[in-house]
Amino acid sequence: MDRRSFLATASAGVVAVTAPSLVRAQGSGPIKIGEINSYTAQPAFLKPYRQGWELAQERANAAGGALGRKFETLFRDDAGKPEDAVRHAGDLINAEKVDLLSGGFLSNVGLAIGDFALQNKRLYIASEPLTDALVWAKGNPYTFRLRCSTYMQAAMLVEEAAKLPAKKWAVVAPNYEYGQSAVKWFKELLKKAKPDVEFVAEQFPALGRIDAGATVQALEASKPDAIFNVTFGGDLTNFVRQGNTRGLFEGRAVVSMLTGEPEYLDPLGAEAPVGWIVTGYPYAEIKTPKHVAFREAYKAQYKEEPKLGSIVGYETVQAIVAAVAKAGSTDTDKLTAAFKGLSFTGLFGPIVFRASDHQSTMGAYVGKTALKDGKGTMVDWRYADGANYLPSDDVVKTLRPAG
Repeated sequence: MDRRSFLATASAGVVAVTAPSLVRAQGSGPIKIGEINSYTAQPAFLKPYRQGWELAQERANAAGGALGRKFETLFRDDAGKPEDAVRHAGDLINAEKVDLLSGGFLSNVGLAIGDFALQNKRLYIASEPLTDALVWAKGNPYTFRLRCSTYMQAAMLVEEAAKLPAKKWAVVAPNYEYGQSAVKWFKELLKKAKPDVEFVAEQFPALGRIDAGATVQALEASKPDAIFNVTFGGDLTNFVRQGNTRGLFEGRAVVSMLTGEPEYLDPLGAEAPVGWIVTGYPYAEIKTPKHVAFREAYKAQYKEEPKLGSIVGYETVQAIVAAVAKAGSTDTDKLTAAFKGLSFTGLFGPIVFRASDHQSTMGAYVGKTALKDGKGTMVDWRYADGANYLPSDDVVKTLRPAG
């Protein structure tokens, strides 16, 4: 299916969702989204993210938009700095008069925007920040998150890690909110599943500044049976290269968050590890009609394969479109109410934003890394529905003090 056919087919579905709201048009101006992200700091993920976003927005507008209005996105680059993200949020709300905020990549940046949303009582749809604090410890009435969290991905990986004979584990993760949260939940959930495991070493290098040789040496010295890795991007590349050179991975199982995402697996080339248990996105292997149509349309428009960022950008727009249609308004309180329990069919399957904690049930693919034609890929994969890897509403009450 080419891009034009995809848009035509997809538009029919959007019209079916939004048509009841068209009669309640609220003026002729566009519905404005303020999108804040670390475009220059994390281009491997966020270039595809923006492309997926723009494809989804084009689809929505081809279907007539919502409330008789088209969607318009104002993009801002926070350069990975929370203070810049908050400054942009203020400008977008006060000067540009956007209807809602979205985006965020790094967890500390997402938390800063979430706090801004709370203080200013404006809706924030966090697309990517993975920290659990965003919807639990620091959750608030105005912040919702699309991507499956560190807790969810840790639970998916623990399900596989618990099957391993390994008892002595080492961990390595970037030293900021995301890495700390991922390690916390992996340790807690694995100990619950296998009480006899022990964690013999922890390495928390600074994000983007890993001393891979020293990190590998420290992990090797602890003689673990298995390793839990949370590094990504350039840190992952350096870690894998040094680990391969020094034999760290020989005879050891590795369980690794995000490593199966093409943003991070592709740059490894022939150095990609084999047999790691990972979360990721096997874009070339997913054969569902909806995903195939998206993939072909994306390739036709951008002359490249989609990445996980492409999916996250696309689904964020889909969620916003569905919420505006459900609310019949761009009023913040009505949109916030609409997001509670909001459901739509995403590219991977059904997605629901839980009312209890504002976390969506978007899942992830879990599998193993392999080499094929000189590059990394995912094999033996399965889709882990996020709804199966979240705590109950009763447990959420203890994790989310603000309710």
